[in-house]
Amino acid sequence: MKPRICICGAQIPFAHGGAEMLVSSLRDELARRGYEVDVVTLPFQWMDRVKLLKSALAWRLVDLTEVNGKRIDRVIATRFPSYLIHHPHKVVWLVHQFRQAYDLLGTAHSDFDPGAPRDAKALEMIRAMDRRTLGEARAIYTISANTAERLRRFNDLAGEALYPPPRLDGSYREGPFGDYVFTAGRLDPLKRFDLLIRALKHCETPVRVKIAGSGPEREALAALAAKLGVSDRVELLGWIDDAALLDLYAGCLAVYYAPWDEDYGYVTVEAGKAGKPVVTTADAGGVLEFVEEGRSGFVCPSGAEGGTPRAIAARLDALYCDRDLARRLGAAGLERARTVTWDRVVAALAES
Repeated sequence: MKPRICICGAQIPFAHGGAEMLVSSLRDELARRGYEVDVVTLPFQWMDRVKLLKSALAWRLVDLTEVNGKRIDRVIATRFPSYLIHHPHKVVWLVHQFRQAYDLLGTAHSDFDPGAPRDAKALEMIRAMDRRTLGEARAIYTISANTAERLRRFNDLAGEALYPPPRLDGSYREGPFGDYVFTAGRLDPLKRFDLLIRALKHCETPVRVKIAGSGPEREALAALAAKLGVSDRVELLGWIDDAALLDLYAGCLAVYYAPWDEDYGYVTVEAGKAGKPVVTTADAGGVLEFVEEGRSGFVCPSGAEGGTPRAIAARLDALYCDRDLARRLGAAGLERARTVTWDRVVAALAES
């Protein structure tokens, strides 16, 4: 008999992104294979230190060993703080830890001050909780080698990369190489969509940009395009439905995806499954596990603000002027993306 499984996920109210898609997709794939599976989520609040710690410790109070007299055989925990759950057969598929306490500490993307006593104590508690509760797991998988490396570096724990397929796996298709570069995601500073808009200013070809997604940076990105005089070549599409997303991947010239030190990056794999080359940067983190310079796309040098957009522009121009090059790079990306399957994920998480 197949085990009964609960997937544990932390939910920021009114927010939906890659972590939420991972949880719902895993649930659907397990159910499709005959597992009795459900999802358990708790709200996560992180702006206030006390609320953050309470949100984490709440998971420690949850008992998922049985429900209505029926045993729950396994829990699969995902991102912080869901892996604080205590269970005799806990498997972790780590999306990421609380990055503000680790790799983002000391950057503009973390509001923790290690020199402040209150923050120092909170950081100490977060790291102690992580060491103990992640160390309890029967197995630790991570969504990328990049996430596994952070786990090793900060917590001295080993994790095996297990790549999640995108939500619409099986529906992506190849298509013509059009005149626009496509990208998608939450419009957030870490995603660095501004670099793509800045690159347009330096392009010698009339290549266009289409960006799908919503978020706090939308107005700033629109203002940047206007300031640079490229508004007529930038489309901020907002939220789009699945059919439109598949069409945009199928018809684009290439996909841009260059977040800063990304955990994984669904967009990269989606591009590969649509047979499109990816343009990224050398500091994009997990994206680089799929994009190889000159083989499945272009990896632009990272550096000063003026240099990176120019490097991106040069690659976009090269693809615009040579559709055969775009096709060859896209074919290599498709070959790599085909190795990312749900069969591999389920075998590791539910059957090992």
